[in-house]
Amino acid sequence: MSMERQPDCRRRRTQGTNGLNASRAKRKGSPCQRDDDSQGGEIQIQSLPEDTWCYIHSLMPMQAAARAACVSRAFLRSWRCHPNLTFSYTTLGLDKKTCESDAAARDFSGKVDQILKRHSGIGMKKLKIHMFEYCDAKDSCNLDTWLQIAVMPGIEELKLTLPIEADRDSLLGKRAKYIFPHSLLSNGSGDSIRYLFLSGCSFNATAELCWLRSLTKLCLHGVYITGDKLGCLLCNSLALERLEIRYCDGLVCLKVPFMLQQLRYLEVFGCAGLRMIDSKAPNISRFSYEGGRTVQLSLGETLQMKKLYIYFHGAVHYARVELPSSMPNLKTATIYSSCEMINTPMLRSKYLHLKKLSIVLSATTFPAAYDYFSLVSFFDACPSLETLVLNVSQWKMEHASIFTNPLDLRTMQGQQHHKMKRVKILGFTSAKSLVELTCHIVESITSLEHLTLEAIQSSFRCSVPAHKRRKCSPLPTDVLMEAQRAVLAIRTYIEPKVPSMVKLRVVEPCRRCHAVEL
Repeated sequence: MSMERQPDCRRRRTQGTNGLNASRAKRKGSPCQRDDDSQGGEIQIQSLPEDTWCYIHSLMPMQAAARAACVSRAFLRSWRCHPNLTFSYTTLGLDKKTCESDAAARDFSGKVDQILKRHSGIGMKKLKIHMFEYCDAKDSCNLDTWLQIAVMPGIEELKLTLPIEADRDSLLGKRAKYIFPHSLLSNGSGDSIRYLFLSGCSFNATAELCWLRSLTKLCLHGVYITGDKLGCLLCNSLALERLEIRYCDGLVCLKVPFMLQQLRYLEVFGCAGLRMIDSKAPNISRFSYEGGRTVQLSLGETLQMKKLYIYFHGAVHYARVELPSSMPNLKTATIYSSCEMINTPMLRSKYLHLKKLSIVLSATTFPAAYDYFSLVSFFDACPSLETLVLNVSQWKMEHASIFTNPLDLRTMQGQQHHKMKRVKILGFTSAKSLVELTCHIVESITSLEHLTLEAIQSSFRCSVPAHKRRKCSPLPTDVLMEAQRAVLAIRTYIEPKVPSMVKLRVVEPCRRCHAVEL
């Protein structure tokens, strides 16, 4: 290397060292400061089309999007029209333990107010607000303001959750304290909404409510609404596919109009004041109901009904006596009852296409007068049945035990089933009628492949990874004793009758955690 070029090399090395030191110094600043200093990076961001940058930002979760807005001016612009906003104690970084305090509630309202008032209202697709405290007058004004900002043409999902428990007395009375401003859905603002979820408020729809042309899913949880008001809402939602109504105690009569041709799923749970469900929607394929048996169920045309869930006293008798003729195409049914005072009768009506049946007869103490053996009526009624799950779990078994009278076990001649493959009985006891039912299963179901008989188990088990327990939760001594009798009944009266081609699985209480002997 010549003598003339040496100073140039040293100069370049010196410049490189100084640049490296300067770069290190910049990295010591805050993220926002780095953004101001790093003009090169900002120039690259600026070179991207704004629509592309907004789209990238919209894919981020809300918390990540807010953080990104602190380090980039481009992200700051897109943050003010971010399409998906969820406000809860988690997303706002509030301590869950202190959320019930007035200070935390004010902090929540202040943060939401600041974000939404700086939001342009343009491009909003989803808004979810989960409030912790019961709304006072100021909160109601804030909610009105927030919803006015968000509910604009283009919004697709709106979810407002207020605490139901804090306002339970009002829901049972005339109205909840916060009245949802249904006028926001007018003038085209509600045309784009596909999913509307309201909880803990009142909804007073009127006949002038504009068409909710895009609404496909409506969920009302703990909302005070009358049958007439709900009727107005439903008649303006012709695209509705899913309707969920829970704990709306002001509702006395639910009428689902025939014009809801797209409605496929109807769910009604825990509406204490409800007396009648009158559905004329012709294409409902899934119906779920939980409540009192005093409700008059009129489901109209149910030829499309494929899945059924019902839970009330006497549900098993109701499902066997009143439903088969009206639901000929049913494929899956779950019947839950904590009290059956009448045995299940043998009838000619059938569920010709039912493939999976789950019957839950579970209670602290199930009525001893109920005869489990009468459930054979369902075997005759369901010629296509492939899977049967029977849950008879109870803390105190009062049925006559097989060990008190082991003689004269009943049988039913001539009834055979050629399609059932899997049977599972949970909470198995030594009740004589249950043993008789199980013996009938192994003797008359020629297609049976798997039989699982499970004695009562702990709520949390050490053998279940998801429970994260080193030891099973305790069981009362008398419950454990009955579980041991149940296992003995299986080994003595059922297991010898199980055909060799049937895989029998007997599940006992955990021996390591429950060391109880007869």
